[in-house]
Amino acid sequence: QVQLVESGGGLVQAGGSLRLSCAASGRTASTYDMGWFRQAPEKEREFVATIEWSVGITSYAESVKGRFTVSRDNAKNTIYLQMNSLKPEDTAVYYCASRSVGRYEYHYWGQGTQVTVSS
Repeated sequence: QVQLVESGGGLVQAGGSLRLSCAASGRTASTYDMGWFRQAPEKEREFVATIEWSVGITSYAESVKGRFTVSRDNAKNTIYLQMNSLKPEDTAVYYCASRSVGRYEYHYWGQGTQVTVSS
């Protein structure tokens, strides 16, 4: 089992910045990648960004490219999401997720952290 704990959410004005953290613990040795997803009220959960654990290859949703940066600290088993130029439409609960080598779906999830961007 892998446990994921997010932190860093909050309320920020449009144009501001926040940094989310996700600390992983447990059986992390088989982790292939970790990612960030978000879910706004009455909307489906959507992909935000991922980072491959060993080499650090990243990918982003088009809606956040150029504004968000995902990074990792392997020594701390932690990933980060630096969010700049935030917009009201970025308001959502942000979830951290991970998947093991050989798995297609993300099968470990954190509890989520609320990000609210005011206009």
